[in-house]
Amino acid sequence: QAFLCVTSTLNMAVFRGHLVLEDLVEEMKQQIPSLTVGPLQRDGQIAVQGSFPALRVLRDFLLLKAKSLLEEDRRERKSHQRPRRKLQEHRGAVEMRNSTRDVQREKQVLVLDTDIYHYMKCFYLKALQGNDVVISGVTDGDITTVCIESAGSKAGAAQGLKAKKMMENYSVELQKILRKERICFKEPSRAGKQRQLCERLKARYPKVLLIPYDTHLDVVGTSADVLGFTEEVKR
Repeated sequence: QAFLCVTSTLNMAVFRGHLVLEDLVEEMKQQIPSLTVGPLQRDGQIAVQGSFPALRVLRDFLLLKAKSLLEEDRRERKSHQRPRRKLQEHRGAVEMRNSTRDVQREKQVLVLDTDIYHYMKCFYLKALQGNDVVISGVTDGDITTVCIESAGSKAGAAQGLKAKKMMENYSVELQKILRKERICFKEPSRAGKQRQLCERLKARYPKVLLIPYDTHLDVVGTSADVLGFTEEVKR
């Protein structure tokens, strides 16, 4: 199994009332032709399939759309308001304090293939997670949403952005070289011995990641390592 693409379901209903959803979907197709886009459902949900870089472009495209709509709403609200100068100054001070708190709790979010996330967490986390950055993931099947949170300082926020960029770059490279094979435990009575065998073999393949489940074991690594590991298990 190669890590080539991922399928994601988007809820486009958040744009309803601001944009014509059908037009937005057509614009998505034009902006990112490498994506496979399913039919738009009545509830606003739509399925898209593509590589992780293509989905990142889609995410940035939709975030830009949402940001422009938000700024437009703010301009419309301001045009109907004529607050006194003191009130404006007070509001500016409050917004500045809120902005400071937002920086202290700044989060960077990205979506990764679950197996690539586990591989990255096992072999790259030390390089990614410094003193000012905390990285956590929420897994939903084949997809893991990663949260990169700064510890509260300006240096931490900068490290958070740096960690996100590094993870994006690692993800692109790992998609090219990683493969996954599944070793099934057909006989429950022998599952324990098979697990022990795999653990012993792992010492000879230090860059292989073993992900255990009740009925099987997933082996993630380069093509050469995964092939060599699985062949030895079969023998």
